[in-house]
Amino acid sequence: MYCGKTTFGRKLAEEKGMDYLDLDRAFENRYHYTVPRFFATFGEEAFRKLESQLLRSTAALDNVVIATGGGTPCHSGNMDFILENGTAIYLQMSVDALVERALRSRNPRPLMRGLSPDALRAKIQSQLMEREPFYRKAPVILDGRDPQFN
Repeated sequence: MYCGKTTFGRKLAEEKGMDYLDLDRAFENRYHYTVPRFFATFGEEAFRKLESQLLRSTAALDNVVIATGGGTPCHSGNMDFILENGTAIYLQMSVDALVERALRSRNPRPLMRGLSPDALRAKIQSQLMEREPFYRKAPVILDGRDPQFN
């Protein structure tokens, strides 16, 4: 979360002459719920199940850069699926940089809504510790503050 996946994904797709797909937007288009509203209504478990199904449906696509949500690689064997079907890129950032971006965000993520700055820092740090083993499986790790995709 907050590392710039959408911005980077769009730029990479443009640079490489590929299509771009934001998995969260695809989810919203398919299920007619925003991700935050779906989380609030049905919970994370239901979201992750549908998100995984949607991710797997992308295997039929060619020449596409897909930006996933920050939790996507960490559930339902999704990172293994991603690695079997494409190249994963981890946009690595420090907790401090992620907190700074989260505090500036006009659209807080469902798991971050209503948290104080200290609680936000603790949540981001905890999530990063849980998620990093999945992220580190990516064969390409870039500095999220200034990713280069030559």
